[in-house]
Amino acid sequence: MLKLGDKAPSFELMADDGKTFRMEEQGGRKTLLVFYPGDNTPVCTAQLCDYRDGIEAFDGLGVNVVGISGDDGESHRMFREKYDLPFTLLSDPGLEVSATFGVKRLLGPKRSIFLVDEEGIVRYLHVESLSLFRRKKDELIAAIRSLD
Repeated sequence: MLKLGDKAPSFELMADDGKTFRMEEQGGRKTLLVFYPGDNTPVCTAQLCDYRDGIEAFDGLGVNVVGISGDDGESHRMFREKYDLPFTLLSDPGLEVSATFGVKRLLGPKRSIFLVDEEGIVRYLHVESLSLFRRKKDELIAAIRSLD
């Protein structure tokens, strides 16, 4: 499991738009990696819609929001369109990236958040003990502001 201050692992995954997302190409902005169990599930939908509704605040803090689950690109595209999600969703079908971050479960990643700064360092992280719980946008925004 990663700890605060660790260098975030380098990875590349397929995005919902069919392009390759490379973590090492995200320099210049902070990246909020949102690992979630699956598209179109009640808690995941509520969580990502909450972040959608706070996207201006995340943008204002220089933070890109990126969702990661084991779902495939087509599932992500449909999920993103259905809920008008304004951020990238990445497919981690074999859960290798989830494992690298220490959040792999049998049926998908544990619900977890990693804020990676412009230098690739983990500045905030939270892994839920139960997938029924989630970090809300206001809590994350406050945590990000406290880091600056």
